[in-house]
Amino acid sequence: MAESLTETPATPVPAPRARTIAALWREGATRDDAVPAYLVKDGAAWREVSWSEAAERVEALANGLLALGVRKGETLAILGSTTLEWALFDFAAACVGAITAPVYANNSAKDCHYVLEHSEAIGVVVENDEQLAKLEGGPPLRHVLTFAGLDELADRGRAYAAEHPRALDDAVAAIHEDDLFTYIYTSGTTGPPKACMISHLNYYAMVAVVDGLGDFTIAGDSMVLYLPLAHNFGRLMHLSGPYVGYTIAFCPNPLDVGDALLEVRPTVFPSVPRVYEKIHTLVLAQFEAATGVKRRLIDWSLGVGRRVSALRVAHEPIPASLAAQHRLAAKLVYSRVQARLGGRLRVGISGGAPLAREVAEFFHALDVLILEGYGLTECTSAATVNRPDAYRFGTVGPALPGTELRLGEDGELLIRADTVFQGYYKEPEATRAVLDDDGWLHSGDVAVIEPDGFVTITDRKKDILITAGGKNVAPANIENLLKGSPLVSHAVVIGDRRPYVTALITLEDDARALPDIEARIKALVDQVNGELSRFEQIKRFSILRRDFSADEGEITPTLKLKRKVVQENFAAEIDALYSAE
Repeated sequence: MAESLTETPATPVPAPRARTIAALWREGATRDDAVPAYLVKDGAAWREVSWSEAAERVEALANGLLALGVRKGETLAILGSTTLEWALFDFAAACVGAITAPVYANNSAKDCHYVLEHSEAIGVVVENDEQLAKLEGGPPLRHVLTFAGLDELADRGRAYAAEHPRALDDAVAAIHEDDLFTYIYTSGTTGPPKACMISHLNYYAMVAVVDGLGDFTIAGDSMVLYLPLAHNFGRLMHLSGPYVGYTIAFCPNPLDVGDALLEVRPTVFPSVPRVYEKIHTLVLAQFEAATGVKRRLIDWSLGVGRRVSALRVAHEPIPASLAAQHRLAAKLVYSRVQARLGGRLRVGISGGAPLAREVAEFFHALDVLILEGYGLTECTSAATVNRPDAYRFGTVGPALPGTELRLGEDGELLIRADTVFQGYYKEPEATRAVLDDDGWLHSGDVAVIEPDGFVTITDRKKDILITAGGKNVAPANIENLLKGSPLVSHAVVIGDRRPYVTALITLEDDARALPDIEARIKALVDQVNGELSRFEQIKRFSILRRDFSADEGEITPTLKLKRKVVQENFAAEIDALYSAE
């Protein structure tokens, strides 16, 4: 008799998760309303916005865009500060497959026109009348919306959804992970901004790396976000909110960050180094002004903190007696500094520019952990980062999960990952210059990769100075040593094709009035020179009459220095440094 065979039904294979920002939002926004999605300052109080409230708003806005005729692949610009309206409109545009082109709120009208024209935007949403005025004389647009008018767009979207209940679902389903999500414009430190083409997969992969970073950010965290959403750092924090499940408190005015930290009491605070440097300068000045018993207590507490910090970095146990001293120091000294950051900070995140090692070590000695990362727009924000369980000050941490790193023959850091961008919009030659056929992104930064994977950025490849004597000098190293002083706001090292190295130095506001400031800066320069090789040492310096300014074009909206503009604006001072003795 033939053997009876019973066919076992095949186990259904679940459909792969769609790696698009629309899918990220729709899945993340279903979170429990017990923890708010957002906090918005409403007068003197912070108003909670639930996940369900935010989800309904995004659906209504997305349907409103469909009602306007906005379709997949068309570009919409966003011009405004870091607000709830900005964030929700961003998700709404993603859900219809539109490509967003963010514009910095402090950009000039000319810069706004450049982005609108270059990106071929069909429409823009602006924050207020001040931003609306910047559109005058710019390229023609099909749609001009305002944050105040988004209620009307949402109402129109609800009516459209009632008539076309499947339209938005169909639009979301039509988005593929290789479709473009956004154009992020570079800072333009060396010329006109380039539009980095970032796909849905690029940003989804960037957000998802948090799964391999332990307790970097976790569900239930709260975050004060003041970073501009036109920049990848701030954009990543905003897009990660629904993925991770943390609460974002929007702070549109960076000058209000201090108050927001005290009121929101965040557990996570992403920032550019400048804010941490300002707090460091303020705290250090207060410590130095202390006398008597108070000063001895501060010095003792800092000593205890530094010993504990060294052990934590090395992953070594803390002796019971030292741990007891640390608890006492925390109660008497550290807690007062921590209170400036809200008193609940679990981790500070620093990016966008190099953080001075001295600043990170100072905060860690006060039991405040600041984790520095590194990246660039072309790799959708980050490539490396220190982690809560693996950090080393003075480095930018090891590679992110899924990111490959290697060094070129000249020491340039090369990056390959799903986060590497699709190229520069309309600039194929510029794309080929940074992206090779094997998918390696040439960062333009010179680095050292330690055997255990920790990365140290030593300089910009193109910023290395070659003196008239043929010596290579890395200016960023020298500048960071100078900026480690609480007296110094900015420093620019000069010396390319020159006989020796010089420096332009700007002062912190509090330092300008000091009667002996020139002598103090001279002592600082001498101290820094003591750490440098002879050919790197600063022979002359100039204390400038003012700080560098975005209005003068010397720094970008993300506080990056435009060396060429600085050297043009202060050409007379530079010439004087090299005049005959």
